Amino acid sequence: MSFYQRYLGYRDFPFAQYLDAVTGSQAVAALSKERLKEEDLLTLLSPRAEPFIEDMAQKAHRLTMNQFGSVIFLFTPMYLSNFCTNHCLYCGFNVRNKIGRRRLSFDEVEKEAAKIAETGLKHILILTGEAKKKAGIEYLEGCIKILKAYFTSIAIEIYPLETDEYEKLIASGVDSLTIFQETYNETLYEALHPKGPKRDYRFRIDAPERGCMAGMRSVNVGALLGLYNWRSEAFFTGLHAEYLQRKYPEVEISISLPRMRTHVGGFQPQYTVSDRNLVQIMTAFRLFLPRAGITVSTRESAAFRDSILPLGVTKMSAGSCTSVGGHTSIESGSSQFEISDERGVGEMATALAKLGFQPVYKDWQPMEARGDESV
Repeated sequence: MSFYQRYLGYRDFPFAQYLDAVTGSQAVAALSKERLKEEDLLTLLSPRAEPFIEDMAQKAHRLTMNQFGSVIFLFTPMYLSNFCTNHCLYCGFNVRNKIGRRRLSFDEVEKEAAKIAETGLKHILILTGEAKKKAGIEYLEGCIKILKAYFTSIAIEIYPLETDEYEKLIASGVDSLTIFQETYNETLYEALHPKGPKRDYRFRIDAPERGCMAGMRSVNVGALLGLYNWRSEAFFTGLHAEYLQRKYPEVEISISLPRMRTHVGGFQPQYTVSDRNLVQIMTAFRLFLPRAGITVSTRESAAFRDSILPLGVTKMSAGSCTSVGGHTSIESGSSQFEISDERGVGEMATALAKLGFQPVYKDWQPMEARGDESV
């Protein structure tokens, strides 16, 4: 059974009625459990759980310290191409948006890699728009070959692939996959993706599992918060991560919590996700999935990111730029969205240390690169 097949059993679930019927005593009961079931996750995402967010936060902190300690893993994104064939209403890369389009040459990839490597980071996330003719598998393999000389871990956040295509990229040097479903509401998904290959909801929702099947070391999922009711989106994100974690125990499963940010095109989300809402989501995730990584990106402000560190965060981006080639050149009008936390890697590391956390630039070394270290 795929996650999509499992998801079908919940599409007609009366969420509103369930959430309205949750009582405070049910929230307390869910909070006190050592292992949460699916209905407990939904209970902790309910309005009745809001008075207990502080209790959720304290338990989330304890679980995070037990599983991860005070370590915060740092990485940075690198945009290879922003050509796209999709018409996603909420994305700055929408093919109809008038932005500067470009794809990095291999020489430019090396310059970007060298610049990022100067910060000390050894993990990188590469991104593209969805335009296979511009950034296909062969192009990506060429980029990965260059990046391997600078980074020990290469993650991809690109268009969904078939299992054999993921296998090709893994063979080239990729070890991690990030792919967001954007919204788990299938009807809304179709409305938000009127044209383009991304319109195929099922192909996208099952992509994380294809990545697991192909042999990815790490897979990261999430929804773009603000597109739909956040309680529903968080519930399905949690179910998706739990499904992958249970079925593929050898894969490190993580969750991201991206909120909508300003971008070219001016799409206005209909749903508000407050800081308090995001804290409730994060702490509910930690209680439901104690071993899952949780990523908070530079979409969030520096002050907010610092304040939520103890509540379950394990991964943070730093020195981020959402423009193609943005680490070595400044070009306006070509970014995917605006970032909020503009701190560089060194500044981020210093801030983490002051808050009592240990910034980690490297936590993975491919076996073939270990040499005598593996003996």
